[in-house]
Amino acid sequence: MKTQKTTDTQAVQRVIKKYPNRRLYDTDTSTYITLTEVKHLVMEGESFVVLDVKTGEDLTRSILLQIILEEESNGSPMFTAPVLSHVIRFYGHAMQGLMGGYLEKNIQSLMEVQTKFSEQSKGLTPEMWTQFVALQSPVLQGMMGGNLEQSKIILSQMQEQMEKQTGQMLGAFGLKR
Repeated sequence: MKTQKTTDTQAVQRVIKKYPNRRLYDTDTSTYITLTEVKHLVMEGESFVVLDVKTGEDLTRSILLQIILEEESNGSPMFTAPVLSHVIRFYGHAMQGLMGGYLEKNIQSLMEVQTKFSEQSKGLTPEMWTQFVALQSPVLQGMMGGNLEQSKIILSQMQEQMEKQTGQMLGAFGLKR
């Protein structure tokens, strides 16, 4: 198995090489793979890195964004145009650095809810599923409402922290707000 040790996590990662002809080569299986197969690796929780063959540059984010673009183009999109517009507006904004962490924490929280939900629903009979589906909307709205409130609190704390740090920085230069 050809893998790469990362400096961040010291975990072993599967290496996928991207050639100039846009083909992806999985060094683990010694075969060329498609974006669909890379998506399957993501779905299976497989750790991997995509490297440009010529430069050695890490292209993992670029490949993941391609997969998201394909998914958004097919079927039912996850992101509305207004949501995408808001995300774009954060680029170059003072909050850009905080936005990634904020989104990551919220997605992690959503994944935890999904895991708990999956564990709790394993023993349901068809009759229980019928009853559950009838209650699903209010229950999920309640869970998501709690998550939304938690998100607002986190964002507010981040904003307060930024204001405090800005005040300290300006104070260090003898400037007042």
